[in-house]
Amino acid sequence: MGKVSMTGDPIARVKCVVDTCEYWGNGDMCKASSIEIQPPNAKDSHETDCATFSSKK
Repeated sequence: MGKVSMTGDPIARVKCVVDTCEYWGNGDMCKASSIEIQPPNAKDSHETDCATFSSKK
């Protein structure tokens, strides 16, 4: 099971193209109930990651 619950509705304004994530939905939508991006001291997008990611089973 993932780190957060799955919702029926995607998070508005969040685009996710990672179709191997269990929260990914058609149209590149994120269906997680919330998302967490880490780490707190990132300086650019290359230093960030989606901590909510959970691989599809």
